[in-house]
Amino acid sequence: MSPTTNADFLLTHAAPARIGLAGGSHFIDRGIRQAQRLLVDDPAGSAWSHAFLFGEARSDGHWWVLESDLDLRHKQIRLGAQENRLAKFFDAAEWPNLAVLDFGLDADASRAVVAAALDLLADATRYSLREIVGTLFALARPTLRERENLLARENSLYCSAFVQHCYARVGIHFTAGLSIKNTTPHDIARTALPHRAYHLLRQAGATA
Repeated sequence: MSPTTNADFLLTHAAPARIGLAGGSHFIDRGIRQAQRLLVDDPAGSAWSHAFLFGEARSDGHWWVLESDLDLRHKQIRLGAQENRLAKFFDAAEWPNLAVLDFGLDADASRAVVAAALDLLADATRYSLREIVGTLFALARPTLRERENLLARENSLYCSAFVQHCYARVGIHFTAGLSIKNTTPHDIARTALPHRAYHLLRQAGATA
């Protein structure tokens, strides 16, 4: 029987360096999904608003993820590279759409991807709203997507650019010719590179 809860789905497919995609119901997530409508040729937009990396199962008994996020849910605001428990994505109302992508990395490549993410965490890499605006410009003018993000900043990466940066460490680029800092969650979802994709889609009208 297929897993039907977010927890069951994610724990079933968790493995180091696999990619997680999430489509959120928060107004910021809805805006990001809608902004990618030009990529899917669908007014409903993309199913995806966020991308993250699976880290490892720790001694606390929890899986942890590595991501660059705008975290406004707690009293202490966090902007940028961070580690969180996978349980962050267990709420189906908050995260109705989920996917896990497995690119078949061997142990060495998996360690290299996770190490790249930990380097970004150690360097306090910021989450850049400015670079998201630059990506929106590029979505409206596709010829800009292969160029450096018009509003690029040093030591800044938003979520899907964070994931692409880490996978570039092992020579994997989800879309040939696309600038790292113009990579969207949907670009990762629709990559033509060989991989296995597991989906849990609940929201009507969403396009995977």
